[in-house]
Amino acid sequence: MKPGLPLAVLLFATGLAHARDAAQDRRELLRAEAVLCHAFEVGDAATLGKGLTRDFTLTDSRGQVTDRAQNLDEVAKREPSYEMFRNHGQQVRLYGDAAIITGITSIKGHAGGAAFTGDFQYTDTWVRRDGHWVLAASHASRLAK
Repeated sequence: MKPGLPLAVLLFATGLAHARDAAQDRRELLRAEAVLCHAFEVGDAATLGKGLTRDFTLTDSRGQVTDRAQNLDEVAKREPSYEMFRNHGQQVRLYGDAAIITGITSIKGHAGGAAFTGDFQYTDTWVRRDGHWVLAASHASRLAK
């Protein structure tokens, strides 16, 4: 056996032991997205705030960019209010401590007293901080009916 080979095997095995499980990351990300959707639905700004980075931005379907504080304020005021806020058809792509999720968000609710409903293609950018996935940026485009 070559000198140093056992060390190389040990380092490789140790690296595998510390590698995160991609399937587990996908489950955690989809669970985190579901928690944020529920926070929008029930007006839970505290939970939403825990899931967003401090510099979070949302580019909405009209091209307007809002920050974390604006989104938390909207959810706390429940304007708009949501009866349904669900993500589906998600595709998760992992890049170490970053992830991109694409999918469709279906919403139903009221804004300014008027009812609305819609489907939006979205792209979410997640980062892993202190062992938890947090949402750094989101973009949504309204889908044609």
